[in-house]
Amino acid sequence: MINAIFIVWRESLEAMLVIGVLSAWIARQSDRSGLQRTLWLGVLGGVLLAGAMAMLTFGAQNLLEGNALEIFQLCMVLIAAVLILEMLVWMRKHGRHMKQNLEAGAARAAEGSGQYGLALIAALAVGREGAETVVFLYGMGMERQGGALLELAWSAVTGIGAAAMTAWLVARGARYLNYRTLFRCSEVALLLIACSLIGNGVDRILGLDWLPMLSNSIWDSSALLDDSSRFGKVLADFAGYRAQPSVLLLMVYLAFWSASWWRLRDHSNGSGR
Repeated sequence: MINAIFIVWRESLEAMLVIGVLSAWIARQSDRSGLQRTLWLGVLGGVLLAGAMAMLTFGAQNLLEGNALEIFQLCMVLIAAVLILEMLVWMRKHGRHMKQNLEAGAARAAEGSGQYGLALIAALAVGREGAETVVFLYGMGMERQGGALLELAWSAVTGIGAAAMTAWLVARGARYLNYRTLFRCSEVALLLIACSLIGNGVDRILGLDWLPMLSNSIWDSSALLDDSSRFGKVLADFAGYRAQPSVLLLMVYLAFWSASWWRLRDHSNGSGR
């Protein structure tokens, strides 16, 4: 799944950026005995936090059934879409100063709480990215079983590998490649993925009979590109394409893109380092 790979790539890259900044800060300290090990213990703690989030999510799913399960999955889909937008807004607002803020936070933590403070910063940063990834993947279909779930797991592994390769290229100083450029270029793709999650949510709402469809469809482009065809399905999963969109769906899409433009317009401080 392209969208799952892309989401995991982006989230993993942000986590690797945090680890890289903290690791570089440690390397500049005169007394860095044990700090690097503390950093990796914090990273491990963040991974465990994300794992706990995944277990809670699956545990909730196993306890629910019928309409309750449908509502839970709907909420996760909508939360994932909102989180994507808020993540982009946060990076627009804080991305340019993220390196300085992390280093300042690490210095304060080392002076105040010692190595435990540094571990906590790493754990919270990595745990946040991991928890967001769990929500995103669940929203994209992690409730599936069998082969579909295995495919999603491989997508996640591929995304992590791609993020590691990207971080290595940036660290090596690849020409024209930096975190700011990468994150800016990924914004549109992430918004398209959020739009597809919104479309999924609308489908679930209609399935629950909570809202009227407001006309069966405005147009029918199935002859040009059916959303059940191979490429059409990819476009539907990645960007929310529908060959026969309802009035309600188009109204929701318009509201989402308007809200995205409004939220991002006032936070253009840049991203990356």
